[in-house]
Amino acid sequence: MACFGALIIGDEILSGKCRDAHLGNVIDALKQRGLALSWAHYLADDAVQITGALKASMARGDIVFSFGGIGATPDDLTRQCAAEAAGVPIERHPEAVAEIVARFGEAAYPKRVLMADFPQGATLIPNPVNRIAGFAINRHYFMPGFPEMAHPMVAWVLDTHYPHLFHLANAMEQSILVLDAGESQLIDLMRHIVGKYPEIKLFSLPKLDARRTVELGVKGPAAQVEAAMNEIRAGVSTAGFHWQALP
Repeated sequence: MACFGALIIGDEILSGKCRDAHLGNVIDALKQRGLALSWAHYLADDAVQITGALKASMARGDIVFSFGGIGATPDDLTRQCAAEAAGVPIERHPEAVAEIVARFGEAAYPKRVLMADFPQGATLIPNPVNRIAGFAINRHYFMPGFPEMAHPMVAWVLDTHYPHLFHLANAMEQSILVLDAGESQLIDLMRHIVGKYPEIKLFSLPKLDARRTVELGVKGPAAQVEAAMNEIRAGVSTAGFHWQALP
């Protein structure tokens, strides 16, 4: 099963100067295609952090969307870190240069063309806003930090490279709201479900309300979810708690 990840890069995110708009978009874009995000990391503009994260995810073979740090200013380090992680040099990509020149003409030189310097062997991700392309290498997709550019680029990557993965898994999620209960009173039931249905993922979300409620559910293959939820509902009732179905 494909493992999708996201890297959101930039000191401005970590300092709170800018708010992240990428994580929710990636989750939604994947969900619309029957896919799911497995992990996400926020990273500073720090070469050691970025290179280390990329080396690890490339070694695992993950499919990764990376946002930010591909400009031409000194604090933009992602292109160089991607090259180091992939073990290749940086080189100027002629097609990326052509896109920048087509957009800016003579004003592409001498600085804007620096944004066409990519890891050797990289392919392009078209930028529908200003034609300054992103790039891809080792199933890692590097896009600008600007949401209006990056979000359509994510959709393009998925629809161009991964339609064969769409809606493969007959997966679903179900949950109930357990009333007047704390998580500690449901742990034995949870352990039973996790042990009996190893293909699903159980989740428990206590609510900070006056009535002490817990959303208890599972997600995974549809048949396993249905069977597990039947046991959860029965187990909750046997334990003496009332519950409500959730949409």
